[in-house]
Amino acid sequence: MDIWNQLLGGFATAATPINLLWAFIGCAVGTAIGVLPGLGPAVTVAMLLPITTQVEPTASMIFFAGIYYGAMYGGSTTSILLNTPGETGTMVTALEGFKMARNGRAGAALATSAIGSFVAGTIATVLVTLFAPVVAEFAVKLGPPEYFCLMLLAFTTVSAVLGQSTLRGMTALFIGLAIGLIGLDQITGQVRYTAGIPEFMDGIEVVLVAVGLFAVGETLYTALYEGRSVVELNRMNRVHMTREEWRRSWPAWLRGTALGFPFGTVPAGGSEIPTFLSYATERKLSKHRHEFGTTGAIEGVAGPEAANNSAVTATLVPLLTLGIPTSVTAAILLSALQNYGIQAGPQLFQTSSTLVWAMIASLYIGNVMLLVLNLPLVGLWVKLLKIPRAPLYAGILVFATVGVYGMRQSAFDLYLMLGIGLLGVLMRRYSFPTAPVIVGMILGPLAEAQMRNALSIGEGRWSVFVERPASAVLLAILLAVLVVPRVWAMRRRARFG
Repeated sequence: MDIWNQLLGGFATAATPINLLWAFIGCAVGTAIGVLPGLGPAVTVAMLLPITTQVEPTASMIFFAGIYYGAMYGGSTTSILLNTPGETGTMVTALEGFKMARNGRAGAALATSAIGSFVAGTIATVLVTLFAPVVAEFAVKLGPPEYFCLMLLAFTTVSAVLGQSTLRGMTALFIGLAIGLIGLDQITGQVRYTAGIPEFMDGIEVVLVAVGLFAVGETLYTALYEGRSVVELNRMNRVHMTREEWRRSWPAWLRGTALGFPFGTVPAGGSEIPTFLSYATERKLSKHRHEFGTTGAIEGVAGPEAANNSAVTATLVPLLTLGIPTSVTAAILLSALQNYGIQAGPQLFQTSSTLVWAMIASLYIGNVMLLVLNLPLVGLWVKLLKIPRAPLYAGILVFATVGVYGMRQSAFDLYLMLGIGLLGVLMRRYSFPTAPVIVGMILGPLAEAQMRNALSIGEGRWSVFVERPASAVLLAILLAVLVVPRVWAMRRRARFG
């Protein structure tokens, strides 16, 4: 009962006119920057940190939280319409969302994305309200062996599911792992795989690779191989979901929410792992597998979007209860709290309860605001598809160039983006999936660090991964993912000849 009283107090604080205004501005800014590749919520919140000297703590944290989850909504828009992920968490959305847009179903894709984000965000906020301390206590018990096995599972699942063959998927994964290793070794500080190029010292930005593979690669592929096609690319017939699409979407929303929330509470790679796992799950469970990778399956948009938003909301659990940020943006939110002299952790709910509960209440309000902001604009966004192909793709290239240059103001990044775009063309030409590249790049360095830490705990013994129950279970699931489909296929061949 005490929780509900505190939550009602939070709503009373968050619903004041000035705080509602800050929440709305944050949601609007977040949606806008989610659309722009390369900017992202972390950069935006970092740029706006100086407002902490002028604005009182509750208002600024509501504002920053609005930017954070507003960016997740905005990132899906360009992923679906232009195959240009604004955020790494929306890369999976581009896989099926863009194909739906190309086949006249952009409205349905945007609608399931917005509603799925709302459903997942609301459910995740309820879970944050009720179970934050419990979930955080569980999450903190996981060690390096569990994280490493979790990432191995993500590698295997994604590579096996995406693409026309497991071999091509694994090849794409190893390309991503190789790119992710460029730069400074996280543990020893040694420079590796830079080929003497100073710009590689800090590694390669994930967003740059995503924009190069998806946006630039798509544009160049279209120009080279589809330029003479007479098929109309930008068809659009409606801006709502049919009853059948609703029926296919809601289970995916719930599954995505269930996958995303636990991942948001642990420092295991942000929202990328649950979105890819959600996609793999929906592809396995769907009765419309033939739509995946061809005309676009709505489950492949609904599930990952829900997983993404659920994971983003869940990052507040360890941030508020333990003072542990599990994403870059959460780390910057932590620094914003510190600017006010507020220490996040177990005592925060006692020392700054008004701020905490107002921030949690603002999540409910922000989700409603974002739904209201995004759903009516679906028709407007879809009109982008009426732009003729040549100016549309020229605009995408300009858009991508500005976004990538804005990250570090480096001309070298632009050349690198073009080179990666050409790699994307080759991969698409020869049916190599691009998503495992991103997975390998994001999780490769994290997996390496966790593996080293695990071996250090086990004093060099590899058996440390099977001695701990949680990691042993994850390894068993990993083996099942690798072995069971092949045994099943062999039995089918033996039975039917």
